[in-house]
Amino acid sequence: MLAPQYRLRSTALFGQTIRNGRKKGSRTVVVHVLAGGSRAEELPLPLQEGATAGPRMGLVVSKAVGNAVTRHNTSRKLRHAFRAVMEEDSLDFPVGTTVVIRALPKSATASFEELVGDVRSCIRRALPR
Repeated sequence: MLAPQYRLRSTALFGQTIRNGRKKGSRTVVVHVLAGGSRAEELPLPLQEGATAGPRMGLVVSKAVGNAVTRHNTSRKLRHAFRAVMEEDSLDFPVGTTVVIRALPKSATASFEELVGDVRSCIRRALPR
């Protein structure tokens, strides 16, 4: 399970990440990444108020993915995939990074390893160099 401080719950922050972030896609997911800035006014909204500095992640799993049970299982797999990617040493998330992962219909039938690979690849390509 993903710790609460790494969850993205604000509608405004979802919108900000999708509008202003970098978008990369794969067969199973589309990932939007908004890297936090170095100055307080460049950070996403909650960080200006002193929230956690780690990467925060939100999910979008629409009805196109499947019924409620399928969507829930897909959400759980994607949450765990993000946690696995977040714990890797090879990715260095800037302070205040927000990530929105949008599940595509193929994600419902994809294996966990496939999802981890796709999430890792998309985040790596979307993070600033």
